[in-house]
Amino acid sequence: QARLVESGGGSVQAGGSLKLSCAASGFTFSICRMGWYRQAPGKERELVSNISTTGTTNYVESVKGRFTISRDNAKRTLYLQINSLKTEDTAVYICAACWSQSLGWYKYWGQGTQVTVSS
Repeated sequence: QARLVESGGGSVQAGGSLKLSCAASGFTFSICRMGWYRQAPGKERELVSNISTTGTTNYVESVKGRFTISRDNAKRTLYLQINSLKTEDTAVYICAACWSQSLGWYKYWGQGTQVTVSS
């Protein structure tokens, strides 16, 4: 019954901005670590950023200074603010919820939202 629904993707020119959202339901959002992944065509899924229940954030080096992850527990929503977009950022962006230390991966995954950056 857990569900993650991403939105906010689209086609933009290099240098532009987007704000992605991930609406969560079916689990206790406030006690779950959350993350954003992306997958470009023909490439492996890549961790972009994550945020813990205590506010610790992590970013892959290529997005540091441009991407900001945040969460609103009252709205049960995860966000990713993306600035200064580059063509290399083109990918499907996927929301992930509830990291499991025992399993070694997130329990729940969304279907993704497409981000396309043109020059």
